[in-house]
Amino acid sequence: QVQLVESGGGSVQAGGSLRLSCVASGYTDSNYCMGWFRQAPGKEREGVAGIDSYGTTTYADSVKGRFTISQDNAKNTLYLQMNSLKPGDTAMYYCAASTTMIYCSGIYCLRGDEYNYWGQGTQVTVSS
Repeated sequence: QVQLVESGGGSVQAGGSLRLSCVASGYTDSNYCMGWFRQAPGKEREGVAGIDSYGTTTYADSVKGRFTISQDNAKNTLYLQMNSLKPGDTAMYYCAASTTMIYCSGIYCLRGDEYNYWGQGTQVTVSS
């Protein structure tokens, strides 16, 4: 079983920064696509960013230019650097992994249905 554990969430004022981390364990396939999703109360889940083993990244328009997804394969860790945070970024952020996708691109990279492993989530709250 693949286990994903997020950390790094917290409360920050608008304009601030946070870096989320997701440590993966229990997997043997290094060709996973991984992504970050978020969900705010009363809103649908939104794909934020995704990355594949080749380093190709995909971002939601709402975070493009502000967020950066990266991974350190040696540490089995996925990161989401979030800069210029806005109150609208407030949500529970989830790390996810897909064992069905090798290449992460376009809508499939940000589609939750394509991911089969999920972390427990870490809360990000951005105040005005």
